[in-house]
Amino acid sequence: MFDIFNDKNKIVHFIGIGGISMSGLAEILIDYGYSVSGSDRAPSKLTKKLESMGAEIYIGQKKENVHGKDIVVYTAAIKQDNPELKEARSLNIPTMDRAEFLGLIMKKFKNAIAVSGTHGKTTATSMISLIMLKANLDPTILVGGELDAIGGNVRSGKSSYFLTEACEYAGSFLKFFPYIGIILNIDADHLDYYKDIDDIQNAFLNFGKLIPENGTMIGCADDDRVLSIMKSLKCNKIGYGLNRGDYTAKNITYNNDGYPSFDVYNGSNFIDHFSLNVPGQHNVLNALSSICCGLTLGVDINVIKAALFEFKGAHRRFEKKGVAFGAEVIDDYAHHPTAIKASIKAILNCPHKKIYLVFQPHTYSRTKSLFDEFSKAFNGVDELLMLDIYAAREIDDGSINSKMLCDAVSRNGVNTKYMPSFEAACDYLKSHVNKGDLVITMGAGDVYKVGDMLLKK
Repeated sequence: MFDIFNDKNKIVHFIGIGGISMSGLAEILIDYGYSVSGSDRAPSKLTKKLESMGAEIYIGQKKENVHGKDIVVYTAAIKQDNPELKEARSLNIPTMDRAEFLGLIMKKFKNAIAVSGTHGKTTATSMISLIMLKANLDPTILVGGELDAIGGNVRSGKSSYFLTEACEYAGSFLKFFPYIGIILNIDADHLDYYKDIDDIQNAFLNFGKLIPENGTMIGCADDDRVLSIMKSLKCNKIGYGLNRGDYTAKNITYNNDGYPSFDVYNGSNFIDHFSLNVPGQHNVLNALSSICCGLTLGVDINVIKAALFEFKGAHRRFEKKGVAFGAEVIDDYAHHPTAIKASIKAILNCPHKKIYLVFQPHTYSRTKSLFDEFSKAFNGVDELLMLDIYAAREIDDGSINSKMLCDAVSRNGVNTKYMPSFEAACDYLKSHVNKGDLVITMGAGDVYKVGDMLLKK
């Protein structure tokens, strides 16, 4: 069995090393003194950073890339016929998926924290990161986005504290070893893997059962499915919410930028007043989860309060990019109907004249399985520009496309236009936006490039 502290003479190879999570794992290993190599389809900022740290980077995936390597790590997106994976197995080189590898790392930390949920993992993990840093806990951190406070998506600490996102896709989080777990919410997603919402809930239940009896599960009590799981666990439990839970947020108000302030209560006991510099009611819930986590770790409430006030968001999470033609350009990662609705609700609290939303659906399976929900998710925007579906790990079988979704959204009363390219969307915005408007690029693919193009023009 691979031991992260005792097998440093081994060369670890990552297939898809440029991914946000894989690059983070690679960076942690380099910081621990390992030799690391990896391959990806194209160079990126993340691969160049790893190369500067000493990693051997291959562009393109070829079987000879794994020659001389001791362990090969791959993601759930890698197909079984991948030439590097096939070659490693034919040479009897040990292989393991990303989640199993991350679990082995997590197992070495006494205080491992895993943040799960269909929505909000990156933001909640980032909030907790700032709390732990401000409390001088010196954590090792792995985030599914880029956070300025740690200079990227990963931080290697020297303490017993480890913090990571815990993704439910393909049951990945069931390979982890958390001492503290968080479930932010449970929603229908990844239906290319799970049978239905009950199957998803069962996966989260099994995640909860990973917490030892002396550990703690923190969950959103406003979510019926999360609450049901919490009631069945034997570990310590802390619920939070706007309406239910041990810790609740009351008296929520919003300033002129749409940023919330609120009072936190533990039962009827007033804890403190908090103000955020990220918008939306959904971020009040994310903040509550991080407050509960901070208190569980023994962090002083004033430290928690200051850290949350300093938090400006992770990259691609309602990230303000600049002003183009008088309109403010914002990028957001929302790619599920529930997250889209939450982001639009937050946008509507921000000062604006017209809202232009550029949306790029993410994966054919998600677009198809949640088609009706997507068609009703965009109420409130003035104009919706619909891009082609971002395939990610999937192949187009011709059964779904963006024009179909565009027509469905239009039938539900939203002014929607199909855009055949990023250039077309950029040109349309350039000729239509005015001072005081908001332009939001939204999706988990590369839709942010539209905003970058508009700002350059």
